[in-house]
Amino acid sequence: MSHALDPHAAIVTEAGGLDPGGPLLTTDGEPLGRALRRSSRRARHRAFLLVLPLLAFVLVTFIVPIGQMLQRSVKNDGFSANMPQISAWFAEHPRGTEPDEAAWAALAADLGAAAEARTIGTVATRVNYEMPGTRSLFTSAGRQVRGGVEPPYRDAMLDIDAKWNNPALWAAMREVSSAYTENFYLAAVDRTRNIDGNITPAPQEQRVYLMLFQRTFVISAVITLTTFILGFPIAHLLATLPTRKSNLLMILVLLPFWTSLLVRTSAWMVLLQQQGVVNDILVWTGLIGNNQRLQMMYNQIGTIVAMTHILLPFMILPLYSVMRTINPSYVRAARSLGATSWTAFRRVYFPQTLPGLGAGALLVFILAVGYYITPALVGGSTGQLISNMIAMHMTQTLNWSMAAALSGLLLAAVLILYWLYDRMVGVDNLKLG
Repeated sequence: MSHALDPHAAIVTEAGGLDPGGPLLTTDGEPLGRALRRSSRRARHRAFLLVLPLLAFVLVTFIVPIGQMLQRSVKNDGFSANMPQISAWFAEHPRGTEPDEAAWAALAADLGAAAEARTIGTVATRVNYEMPGTRSLFTSAGRQVRGGVEPPYRDAMLDIDAKWNNPALWAAMREVSSAYTENFYLAAVDRTRNIDGNITPAPQEQRVYLMLFQRTFVISAVITLTTFILGFPIAHLLATLPTRKSNLLMILVLLPFWTSLLVRTSAWMVLLQQQGVVNDILVWTGLIGNNQRLQMMYNQIGTIVAMTHILLPFMILPLYSVMRTINPSYVRAARSLGATSWTAFRRVYFPQTLPGLGAGALLVFILAVGYYITPALVGGSTGQLISNMIAMHMTQTLNWSMAAALSGLLLAAVLILYWLYDRMVGVDNLKLG
């Protein structure tokens, strides 16, 4: 039975009299402090039950997948799980040990067993991630040793293919003999391990990831700056125009949300191509000749233009939500005290918009960093972002561990950005609406 709390309850004694020095009791004799704690505990439980469905949804659809992604970036047992004997030999012998007859026997036995179990393709793919061009070597050898080989095993394996005597191949097998590895993160920053196990820069023709990360952040910063330049005046108009006109302008701002992203991107492809609307207008006005049409598609220009249009509302809306709360009398007071329009804007009005600007910039930048569809359609070879490389590893090369490592680095970069924003501006000052 619930206990009613009487704010006018006296301090009562067991005999029913008043005792100014005794504990506060409820009307049914329970200590008031205990009753308040129980009531607070019940309120917390009810609040927890109300948010439990959302918490479970976020856990299942967000936290767990991120955890699986991070695990996949450091775990790949394609070799170790299917080549147990040679993996055990690598674990027992230090790096630099020449493969003895036991190692060759373990290699032949594991290749035959993997071929019988039809997992030789998985083994070959895992080694091929570390040393490209070795997949066919494993699959071919697996078929030939499937029925077994006679000792000496080293000579038998070299008779199949002399490439098995390559020290770099054995170093690569050693690297993949453990289920857990940091090599995918090394590859994600254009680093690799040499035969001695030392970390060295990747070959020049394989250094693509750092360039893609740099391009991604530079383009995202340019898009953020462009949306600010275009969105600030629009947000100011929304906040200062009469309600009827501002509502019409707000409809125009929100209109892109009612149109498919794919349709908007395809529309920009029609506008920006060399035979498109923009070039036709430039030729018609005489600004350029017919043979001087601008290349605005399949490069960084197309990516920046299309993504600026798509992400512009995400800058306008946070700015508008802050600007509409700014009292216009502040600027008028500054003008009446002798400040110029520029000074009043710079020292009075603009500082008050920083919470919305910070929220919009953070939102646009993070969205731009992870964008995939628009750069894939209009970016070409020079407008591709790191998200397109992640998608390629997920759908074409099927190197999910590499995709997970790139995603992990991208997630870490975004978290560092958020931390820096908190240190310099403060998350408490961020306002989305």
